[in-house]
Amino acid sequence: MVQEPNSQNLKRELLELTTLYEISQALNSSLNLEVTLQAILDILHKRMGMERGTVSLLDPQTEELTISVATGLDKKQMERGRYKVGEGITGKVVQAGEPIVVPNVGEEPLFLNRTKARGDVTRKNISFICVPVKLDKRTIGALSVDRLFGDSVSFTEDVRLLTIISSMVAQAVKIHEMVRAEKEALVAETRALRSELKKKYRPESVIGESKRMLEVYSSIELISQSKATVLLRGESGTGKELIAKAIHYASPRAEKPFIKLSCAALPETLLESELFGYEKGAFTGATTLKKGRFELANGGTLFLDEIGDVAPVIQVKLLRVLQEKEFERLGGTETIHVDVRIITATNKDLEREVREGKFREDLYYRLNVVPIFLPSLRERKEDLPILVNHFLKKFASENNKNIQTIDDAAWDHILNYPWPGNVRELENAIERAVILCTGKVIKREHFPFELQDRVRKVETPSEFEAKGNLNDAVANIEKKMIESAIKQSSGNKRKAAKMLGVTERILGYKLSKLKLENPGQ
Repeated sequence: MVQEPNSQNLKRELLELTTLYEISQALNSSLNLEVTLQAILDILHKRMGMERGTVSLLDPQTEELTISVATGLDKKQMERGRYKVGEGITGKVVQAGEPIVVPNVGEEPLFLNRTKARGDVTRKNISFICVPVKLDKRTIGALSVDRLFGDSVSFTEDVRLLTIISSMVAQAVKIHEMVRAEKEALVAETRALRSELKKKYRPESVIGESKRMLEVYSSIELISQSKATVLLRGESGTGKELIAKAIHYASPRAEKPFIKLSCAALPETLLESELFGYEKGAFTGATTLKKGRFELANGGTLFLDEIGDVAPVIQVKLLRVLQEKEFERLGGTETIHVDVRIITATNKDLEREVREGKFREDLYYRLNVVPIFLPSLRERKEDLPILVNHFLKKFASENNKNIQTIDDAAWDHILNYPWPGNVRELENAIERAVILCTGKVIKREHFPFELQDRVRKVETPSEFEAKGNLNDAVANIEKKMIESAIKQSSGNKRKAAKMLGVTERILGYKLSKLKLENPGQ
């Protein structure tokens, strides 16, 4: 004979299902642990009539249980609810990992009533149920509730329901720990990357010790802490972007974005949208809103390369941003305010462009607040040994090659070539030489043909050019290179010879020939 289900049981089961459903919804609604746990206790109070619910979590460092969230307790009462593992009912539950039911707290000596939220418990019929919160077989806290003492209460059913809910609490804690760990990892990674960027682009990492480069470093140090607009002048390949990054990462804006844009690489309409962004529907193909480089660089630095190639229409808008620090996106009416430091660069004669009416004079003065002139490689040939050895080590390491030096014939090529492409061309030439070299020494034939052709022209000048004192010029460069190497190696001739790519015997001969017997003094 099948027994008909009790209507009271059906009602209880329906209530439990509703409670569990609402709790699962609460778990999915927020990644904030405190908000989620508070919602769980509120549901228990509303649906099941459970009073003074608390979730106490264990601090693994102090081994102390503290109330994270509660219902029916004020802030001071929650602060008093602290227990060591094994102390009081809550501490016993965490210690044993098993639930405890106290039918009447007034008759239980282990019930400490530390929160003082229940008043005089000896005069009240209050039941207390506490179940452990377990995560990966370890007890991380406890879930507890009060119920009014009465015969109709089924403690077994309450413990069963609370045990299910405690497992849901544990999952909420687990998700919170995972999110926190991921966030901390991302923050640590971001800090590490920014630290690397600062290290990579700090002025000390810009290679060169010539007088002209020391002047550049001095300028970087002076202007990096200011908000002034900087104009970098110099030939193509002199490292203007590298200097712009050095200024940014040495400034108070180092934690903010460094955004760059080459103005010569884009047509006028596309350059405008890249700088200022556009609204959805601003033109055919604008299916979504796009932020421009000014918005992306807000709080940081915007580096505009080849500023001399900007069209007059764009120049007007740039002037407004520099003056008012505001603009509108293409197709938009909202005025956007930004705080951006502008660093620009050009290899053009802007003064001539202004005289010819190709570049706005007012924009020129706005950009040219602090100019920095970067020397060509021809003007700093004493830096060639340092640059060459730096690129040699870099590309030998990248290509897993055991290249140790450069022979004299190759050095003659390097010293006599005018390097119209400056440091960028030198870097590419060394990289190519490293790739082509199969031994330990880079030779003349490992360099690009155009470089060899240019050197041959210098080595076999016309009758008119041969009247110049070329030997003296080469000797002067050689002397400066040797002096620089000796200085860097603190007078150690072996190290200096290695830097110059010659033997110690050859270096000694050259020192004697140039009358530099005591160059380190």
